[in-house]
Amino acid sequence: MDGATVAKLQNMNDEDVMEQLQDGVVQAFDIIVHRYKDRLHNFLYRYTHNHEDCEDLVQETFLRVYRSRHSYQRIAKLSTWMYTIALNLAKSMYKKKKRMTLISIHADESDPDDREMEITDTNILQDDELHLKNSMGELEKALEELNDNFKEVIVLRDIQQLTYEEISEITGAAMGTVKSRINRARSQLQELIGDYVGPETF
Repeated sequence: MDGATVAKLQNMNDEDVMEQLQDGVVQAFDIIVHRYKDRLHNFLYRYTHNHEDCEDLVQETFLRVYRSRHSYQRIAKLSTWMYTIALNLAKSMYKKKKRMTLISIHADESDPDDREMEITDTNILQDDELHLKNSMGELEKALEELNDNFKEVIVLRDIQQLTYEEISEITGAAMGTVKSRINRARSQLQELIGDYVGPETF
């Protein structure tokens, strides 16, 4: 592999790297895989809660990205385009298996960069730890009570912390619909567990 080419690619933004891939620079695909494999794993793990299924989906996502590279247009961010592919694959897997396992708000143990819930009090008492664990468990169960549309936008917004614009592009729903679903999902979670406040919870 040409080191100079790789170094040049590493300094490019995602969209420029994708353009290089479209122009036949094969090293560009390796750069994209390197940048997104962990992010896609983290994203898809929230839907499958199964590392084997998650790995299959990540590989299939990259395969689709490569095969469909010429259909990508710079009017969309590369990340948004890839998340859309990944989400559609996850939905297809769900339909095939007729099940959706528990969405975890805990960190993915296989990903050292995955964000954990922040606890400011480093001297938290054992009783507090138990309460926190129980609260997180309640939230996980409450997420399962949401319909798929609500669950989807909550994962994208409150866990993946994507913008409303990105969620709109990924889900294909209008901006107003996205905001409405997020608000209604949060309201339902508050009814179910009483103290859900959105991103600050995580």
